Amino acid sequence: MRKLTYRDAVREGLREALQKDERVFLMGEDVGRYGGCFAASKGLLEEFGPERIRDTPLSESTFTGAGIGAALGGMRPIVEIMTVNFSLLALDQIMNDAATYLHMSGGLFNVPLVIRMATGGGKQLAAQHSHSLEGWYAHIPGIKVLCPATLEDARGMLWSALLDPDPVLIFEPAVLYPMEGELAVDAGAVEIGKAKLLREGKDLSLISYGSCLHKCLDAAAILAEEGIETDVIDLRTLRPLDEKSFLASVAKTHRALIVDEGWRSGSISAEISARIMEQAFYQLDAPVERICSAEVPMPYAKHMEEAALPQVVSIVETVRRMVHG
Repeated sequence: MRKLTYRDAVREGLREALQKDERVFLMGEDVGRYGGCFAASKGLLEEFGPERIRDTPLSESTFTGAGIGAALGGMRPIVEIMTVNFSLLALDQIMNDAATYLHMSGGLFNVPLVIRMATGGGKQLAAQHSHSLEGWYAHIPGIKVLCPATLEDARGMLWSALLDPDPVLIFEPAVLYPMEGELAVDAGAVEIGKAKLLREGKDLSLISYGSCLHKCLDAAAILAEEGIETDVIDLRTLRPLDEKSFLASVAKTHRALIVDEGWRSGSISAEISARIMEQAFYQLDAPVERICSAEVPMPYAKHMEEAALPQVVSIVETVRRMVHG
């Protein structure tokens, strides 16, 4: 095992992909000389050169479209969009082009494109840089939506995504980039499309992903000291949802709390709740509950941002109420 940060793990995944396949290249705003807005690509320009680490103009629609064209032409582009908020400028390219080519071509044209972007709040970057919109993208057929919360997934999801013949979006929680942890020396590609049970319990299922996953793990540790044992499930992939994993957990614990940094209305948590109600209603001893971000533009002030986001204390209090009444 070795110690490194989430940012380092992302960089290792990028380096491995560039070394393994000469068709792979990275493009986006400030990914080259600056080393990436979050320093995830620092040093890669010097290692691989400007043909494979390409700085782009500040035009998300343009370079995302160029990535789609490169993928159709046989390359394996990795497009980095600085933050999820900016991806809305490329939504036409993502939804109306990348996600639909295979269907509209009658199965003739795949788009092996990977788009990476930072997501979520917690870094005081205010409303135009801090929202969690990955749940929106999980609504779109034709793409896969990944959200690595661990160093293992930050390191290993990229290569698996590049092997997929269709578009894959990877949402990296911005607040996790400096997170330190341990990673195996021989860490490599990981399976995508499957959730993972990170902690096992009998009283309640905590279902989450991304940065909120770590809040759930912290809450679970506090609750365990009180005798409340929870399953903690890392969804990992939001499209397709691995519903078998969380339905199996609910069948065991008979209670479910979904923690989602997105807004509550129309959220991925609403989709998960609906699937539990549709397929596991008679397994429940209490209604499914959700903790989401406040339905406001993300505040800049630290205390207001913290108030807007799900927090460990609210998870702990909700679980206590659900278990004890």
